[in-house]
Amino acid sequence: MTTKARESGRTHETCTKALIPVRDALDILSGKWKLPIIIALSFGNRRFSELAKQVHGITDKMLSKELRELEMNELVKRTVYDTVPVVVEYSMTPYGETLEKLIEELQTWGTQHRKRILRKGK
Repeated sequence: MTTKARESGRTHETCTKALIPVRDALDILSGKWKLPIIIALSFGNRRFSELAKQVHGITDKMLSKELRELEMNELVKRTVYDTVPVVVEYSMTPYGETLEKLIEELQTWGTQHRKRILRKGK
């Protein structure tokens, strides 16, 4: 380890402490579909068919799997209405809504990165 790294408090231990929660977050949010589903739900409650249309390219089977995982991690709530036919609606939980700032930061970074890469290609 360099003296500079030691002086800034960047030790093996602090690195490990930083990596563990990031890995936990990525385990829950990683993959092609979870963030697009979360973003779609952040604009309001959706029925399954509405989500399937809004998240372009996802299959019904994959959407069902991802929604179950998001529900299991308490980010999404599934509400079944006792109607004929039965209506099932998905919404963000208050806990899921805590991802709003993270998603905004990802959007900002992604926009800046896209501009940077597109400039580079000219």
